[in-house]
Order: sequence, then structure tokens, then C-alpha cells
Amino acid sequence: MRVRRLGLGLYADAQGLAGVRSLVEDAVGSRNARIVGGTVALTVDDRLDFLAEQWAVEHPGRSSGSRQPAYMEVRLRCSLRTWRAIRKAVLTGLCPEGSGPHICRIPWTVR
Repeated sequence: MRVRRLGLGLYADAQGLAGVRSLVEDAVGSRNARIVGGTVALTVDDRLDFLAEQWAVEHPGRSSGSRQPAYMEVRLRCSLRTWRAIRKAVLTGLCPEGSGPHICRIPWTVR
């Protein structure tokens, strides 16, 4: 097993970031993997500006509150197959698809 990286661009507040971290921990905990490090950084990266725009489109008239673009990176010790399963579980948790139109709770992108 080797160390693999899961990187997420997010538009979230502190509560949202904690929720994403918990989502990652749950996905890792149910598999043969271990978190070996990670970082969360608020960013002024222009490449994440579209996430604020996505929030405005999906939540018209609602304030974004204290949400800011952030980059979360989690380093995992696991196989490639396990990493793919964890990544899929995290992305599904961020934006669960139902039978009708849906809106992601936290705008995100994988980096």
C-alpha cells in the first residue's frame, strides 16, 4: 500500500469543512485504509471562484454566510482500489443523487 492523495476544492464554512472531514473519516473507517495526514487551507485561488458562483445559482437569494473557497487535502495509506472506493463514497456523500433534481450541500470540485 502506498500513500495517495484526495484533494477537494470546497465552498464551505467551518461547519461545512468539519462535515466534509467527518465524511472522509467515515469513508476511510469502513475500509482497509488509514489517514496519514492532511491539510485544510482557505484560499484565494481564482480557480475556485466558480464555486461561489455555483452557490449563488443553486441558492438564489440566500446569503453565503461565512462560506469561503477552501482546499482540503487528505493523505491516505491504501490500495488504488480502496482509494477509488473512498473517493466515490466522499463524492456521493457531498452530492447525493436522488430520483429528482438535487443541489449539492457544499459546492465542490476534485483537484
